[in-house]
Amino acid sequence: MQRDKQTLKKPLGAEETDGWKMLEKKLLACLHSCCLILVALQPESQPTTSDETVVAGGTVVLKCQVEDPDDSSLQWSNPAQQTLYFGEKRALRDNRIQLERSTPNELTISISDVVLSDEGEYTCSIFTMPVRTAKALVTVLGIPQKPQIFGHEQPIDEEKIARLTCRSSGSKPAAQLRWKKGNKELKDEGTEVVEDPNGKTFTVSSRVEFRVTKEDNEAEVTCTVDHESLQNSERSTTQKLQVHYKPTAKIEPHPQYPREGEKLQLQCDGQGNPIPREFLWEKEGSDVPLQLSSDSVLIFPFLNKSDSGTYVCTATSSMGSVVAKYNLDVSDASPVPSTSSTYHAVIGGVVAVIVFLLLSLLIVLGHYLIRHKEKPSAASVSCLGLGDAVLAPTLRWRCPCESLETDSTRWKQLLPLISISPSWFGTQCPRIAHATAPVCA
Repeated sequence: MQRDKQTLKKPLGAEETDGWKMLEKKLLACLHSCCLILVALQPESQPTTSDETVVAGGTVVLKCQVEDPDDSSLQWSNPAQQTLYFGEKRALRDNRIQLERSTPNELTISISDVVLSDEGEYTCSIFTMPVRTAKALVTVLGIPQKPQIFGHEQPIDEEKIARLTCRSSGSKPAAQLRWKKGNKELKDEGTEVVEDPNGKTFTVSSRVEFRVTKEDNEAEVTCTVDHESLQNSERSTTQKLQVHYKPTAKIEPHPQYPREGEKLQLQCDGQGNPIPREFLWEKEGSDVPLQLSSDSVLIFPFLNKSDSGTYVCTATSSMGSVVAKYNLDVSDASPVPSTSSTYHAVIGGVVAVIVFLLLSLLIVLGHYLIRHKEKPSAASVSCLGLGDAVLAPTLRWRCPCESLETDSTRWKQLLPLISISPSWFGTQCPRIAHATAPVCA
């Protein structure tokens, strides 16, 4: 019987222990549920940020905002998880990093003189339960260097293929290159992108090929780099092409119309790249060259008729030779006036000018005197019976002798005005017997 009691007691103790354990589990589950409910009921405190892009050497601004800080502080940390600012307190000794604004709802900082190593994810944290964070990706753009053109160092012969390479390093991301010859776009033959030793930036190379002509000499070829860090500005390099081409030549005479006995120079004007340096002068029909030198001028000190003919100039450069011809026709010598003849001609010209001026002066003076001389009045003419005949001497004269007055004094006054001798009047008017008598015509 005692053994049975012991048996009954053992199971009862075990059941009691199990019950406590079950109760403990239920209490823990309830506590966990309550905690979850409390967390769910906690006001939203999630911070907000934005990604930023900055050019190397520039300044980036990082802003973190939260609607309900719940009496918690905001903090900024760099990609290495180093705290930059905790509230308004500086945590990292870097003078490039400055506090812009610190309030319970906002923490804004700036980083100046940004370098490529500043790129990465920056973290804004608010210390609530649990801690909430927001990420801001900072992208640093590497500025491409001024492009360089290779392959133009040596002159290119015409009709050959020019091969040029343009290269620019330091860009991040990789830049784009484009070509122009003058105002014409050139299509590249391929682009190569290589990572720089720093592991962050890139070197970009582009190649172009085209056939050159004589007209491409001194032509400008431009390589331009395009990149978002340049902010709508261009960075380019221009080089001039040097193209070698065959020479050209023409002959110019000085003077243009040569005469016998004069001095003549024939200029062989050679053009090209390079410029001709050797000139051979020959005359058609002659086996002996006239001149072979670097001088392009053929001189005739005293022209003769026998110098007439066709002259040939051969201009030579490293690109070849060219021939120019000139047909010389020596004209007869022009008469040369003697010194004395020239002197007399000058004197005669001066005298002629003086005579002309004197005659002109006399004519002007005569017109002046005639216009200012007193003319007879109509009354005096009518009293002499001349009527309109005196006032209009171009009309036919008439002789109304019957009506003439015998006033000799008045008649003498009229004779100088009409400038006609009294004897003429006598032949016209028979009744006039002497010079003192009145006459008419």
